[in-house]
Amino acid sequence: MEFFTIGVYNSTEEDFFKKLTDNRIDTFCDIRQRRAVRGSKYAFVNSNRLQARLAELDIKYGHVLKLAPPVEIRELQKQADLDKGELKRDRQFLGQVFTSEYKNRILDNFDFDNLIETLENNGASRCVLFCVEERPEACHRSLVSQVLQDKYHYKVTNL
Repeated sequence: MEFFTIGVYNSTEEDFFKKLTDNRIDTFCDIRQRRAVRGSKYAFVNSNRLQARLAELDIKYGHVLKLAPPVEIRELQKQADLDKGELKRDRQFLGQVFTSEYKNRILDNFDFDNLIETLENNGASRCVLFCVEERPEACHRSLVSQVLQDKYHYKVTNL
């Protein structure tokens, strides 16, 4: 199995889905808590539209809610962004407080063995982890990827 990550900010609908098809993604893991984006620009990744389009492309969809940062942890990053005068869409890196809390509260308690077994049982071979930030370093998907690389020795490619 091979893993990829993808964000949506600064992508068009066409570019977003082309990345998935060009990389022969067969399984889409949505690791957001809220599966909607405000406004029309990225409405194509709102849950219902996203799942319908993925079905057309024959890409399996799964929502991995237990990997989503809860509101309290997202608020820590929001405050760090405010302190830096940075918008979420322009963020380059996650804050240290967010990273520490996410690792301690989410990653340390998440059953990666079960996730991998479930993916394997569903025939996944090319899985993408999805959240909204353009840069993986600005998103919790980079922290999930690090575990997959360090602990399980999976190759992870950022699209």
